[in-house]
Amino acid sequence: MHATLKTAVLGATGYSGFELTQLLLRHPQLATPLLMRREGDAGPSTLAEAFPALAGNGQYALHPFSWGKLHDHGVDLLFLATPHEVSRMLVPEAISRGMRVIDLSGAWRLKTPAHSAVYGFHGTPETAALLDQAVYGLPELASEKIRHASLVANPGCYATSVILALAPLVCAGVIDRQKGIIADSKSGVSGAGKEPTAKTHFVSVADNLSAYSVFGHRHTGEILEQLDLRSQELIFTPHLLPIPRGILSTIYVHLAKPMSTAEVDSCFREFFKNARWIRIFPSPQLPQIQFSLRTNYCDIGFSLADDQQRLVLVSCVDNLLKGAAGQAVQNMNLMNGWNEAEGLA
Repeated sequence: MHATLKTAVLGATGYSGFELTQLLLRHPQLATPLLMRREGDAGPSTLAEAFPALAGNGQYALHPFSWGKLHDHGVDLLFLATPHEVSRMLVPEAISRGMRVIDLSGAWRLKTPAHSAVYGFHGTPETAALLDQAVYGLPELASEKIRHASLVANPGCYATSVILALAPLVCAGVIDRQKGIIADSKSGVSGAGKEPTAKTHFVSVADNLSAYSVFGHRHTGEILEQLDLRSQELIFTPHLLPIPRGILSTIYVHLAKPMSTAEVDSCFREFFKNARWIRIFPSPQLPQIQFSLRTNYCDIGFSLADDQQRLVLVSCVDNLLKGAAGQAVQNMNLMNGWNEAEGLA
């Protein structure tokens, strides 16, 4: 690959886009990324205007989006931190122009029409071909596919926390799926994006805890598809925490046969033995949001009932890093044959 990779970020003024930009600016293998805003969008002309915390470290111009600008800059890898419908519109053109794409939206994550319908997408021959080509960018499960991908669909933040916690047990076939899986997940407000809504207003969120999108959250389809679960085998309920960032997922499963604590622990450690960004907590210690905050780690712990068949998993990620920007950089590193920790450690 290129000695100095040239990248661009469209959507750098959003929460995930800003986190991504900060990671790219200090990545040792990259030229300074081209930062772009959507064509016609009014707003700041520099990133420092949008985020005054950057003052004194450079202004970092925000350019109106144009294919010509991307071409002139020699961009090889385009990051899209944009709404789903924008990514759906731009990716076909980017791929046709020979660029690789890492998309942080949900536009290309879902293969099954019944799942992707939650975004209101209607398939075309062109989108069907790209969906076949797109790789779901969860490095711990698909590293080899990611290495050769031209289009990586970055996973959702909730989905990341739930899939990683369940994958070792699902792959080992030790879950009693007939008894169902319950995933109870709680996220900081930044997971809802930067645009304010009535539900994310300070008055609504502060000193409160609320469930939302019950039986209808967009990340449900990702969990089902990546773990090959049937919809009736999973109940996933997201909640909004009155904190800025971080996710904690508590997942309840029944085991198909009794297992010891040591056997469960071994199942996780063997599955993730080469996973740089997974930390397995020894039972009975359990992860907390504060431990993974501002890192690219997914922390996983568990507690086994005395009957050795009821198991509670706890999984924590920073929704803006392992749940978004950090995972995007991890995917970029794989796509370029670099160490997964490059620019993240």
